[in-house]
Amino acid sequence: MITVLPADVVAVIDTEARKVVSVRPNRLLLVAPTAIAVVGTLITALLAGPYDPKGQPHTGAATVGLYLAIAASCVVAAIIGLSSTGGEYRRETFALSVLFAPDRDRLVIGKYAAAAGIALGVAFTAELASALVLVIAARGKANFGWGFFEALGGGLIAAMCWAVIGAGLGLLARSFSTVLWLLLAWVVVFEPLMWLVAKSMSLGWVAAALPVASTVAGVTAGTFEESDFLAPAPAALVLIVLWACVVGAAGWWNLRDRDL
Repeated sequence: MITVLPADVVAVIDTEARKVVSVRPNRLLLVAPTAIAVVGTLITALLAGPYDPKGQPHTGAATVGLYLAIAASCVVAAIIGLSSTGGEYRRETFALSVLFAPDRDRLVIGKYAAAAGIALGVAFTAELASALVLVIAARGKANFGWGFFEALGGGLIAAMCWAVIGAGLGLLARSFSTVLWLLLAWVVVFEPLMWLVAKSMSLGWVAAALPVASTVAGVTAGTFEESDFLAPAPAALVLIVLWACVVGAAGWWNLRDRDL
C-alpha cells in the first residue's frame, strides 16, 4: 500500500483529531454551523422574494442563510484550531504531547492538518445542509449558477484557513482565552476600524489585504464588486491562504525556537 504521508505523521494527525472530537463541548461546537445552516437558510428562503439578478447577494436574498452558515463555519474552525494548540497550554498538556510525538515539526503538521480537516468537514456539512434547504424551499428565489458554487468552494477554503490561523495564533500566544478575545476584538472592532481609516486615506488595497476582508470577498464572489476594500474573489482567496501560511509558519517557528 502506497501512502502519501509517513506513517508517523498519519498517527499524529489521527491523535490530534481524536483530541478534538472526543471532548463533548467541541462536539457540540462542531454541529453548530449545520444547525445555523438549516434554521438560517430556511428562514431566509421563506422570507425572500423572487430572485433579482441586480440584487445582493448575487446568488439571491434566499441564500443569506448560506453565508451565515459559512461565517459560523469559519468561527468554529478558528476556535477548533485554537483549542488544539492554545487549549493544550491552558490544560498544561502540551509538554506531554511533545513527549509522545516523533518531533515538534510532525506535531505541528498533525495539529494543523487535523484542525483543517475537521474544519473542512464542518463547513462541507453546513454547506450541504444549506444547499438542500435551498433546493427544497427556495425554488425561483436563488441562483444556482457558477457564483453559487464559487461561494461553496470559497467557504471550504476559508474554513480550513481559519482553522490554521487559530492554531497558529495559539502556538504564538501560548494561550486560549487571550487569543479568543483578541480574535473577537479584531473581527468586531479593529479590522472594521482599519477599513474606515484605509478608505478615508484612499488606501483600499490595504483593507482588502486584511484577513476578514479577504474572507468576505472570497466567499461573496461578485457581490460587492464596487467595494473599495474587497479584493476580487480569486485574489481574495489567495490572500486568506497567504494569511494562513504566514500565521501557521510563525506559530511553527515559535514552537521550534522557544522552550515549552
